[in-house]
Amino acid sequence: MALWRRAAVPAVAAVVALTGLAACANGGGLRVEGPETPPPSTAAPTPALGLNSVSPRPERTAPVAVDLAKVRVRLLADRHLSRYARTVLSNCTVISRCLSRGKTVDVLHSGTPQQIVLIHTLEKFVFGIFLIAVEPSGPRPIWSLNVEQPTVNASPQGDLVVESKIFAIDDPVCCPSGRRVEVYRWDGRQMIKVSSTDQ
Repeated sequence: MALWRRAAVPAVAAVVALTGLAACANGGGLRVEGPETPPPSTAAPTPALGLNSVSPRPERTAPVAVDLAKVRVRLLADRHLSRYARTVLSNCTVISRCLSRGKTVDVLHSGTPQQIVLIHTLEKFVFGIFLIAVEPSGPRPIWSLNVEQPTVNASPQGDLVVESKIFAIDDPVCCPSGRRVEVYRWDGRQMIKVSSTDQ
């Protein structure tokens, strides 16, 4: 009888433990967090009018956000990167402390959106922007601009409109002396400045 108890007690404990774990695994108590299931990448078919067949509905796919860690590597490999930007990126071990995503634009008029990436100090003072093409081989820097505290938008014509702050030597970070609005356009090979206005 004692031998039977020694064999039965571990078996009963194992059954109770497995039953408890099974209850958690089916949503009865265990909360599992992770990435949300992405939506299907293909467009849902729609019935064609007047036909019994199904034709795909043309839809533009949402742009994929650029991987900032890969952007950092590509920027550090660029020999034209400014000394200050190189110092910030070299010392940046937490990418969100030095790079952040701006707006998605299509200033190249390619039908494939580009990502604006902002470079900033630990205190979130933005001192430059990069125009990054999102390609299957990875992010590719197209153009950059050293500018302080910019707001970047695309115009209805597809130009890049950059509004930045103008700081005098004794201006505090909160209070720039003025602002500058610059418009840049892709000419098929490079970004060119179309206009610049100080206010």
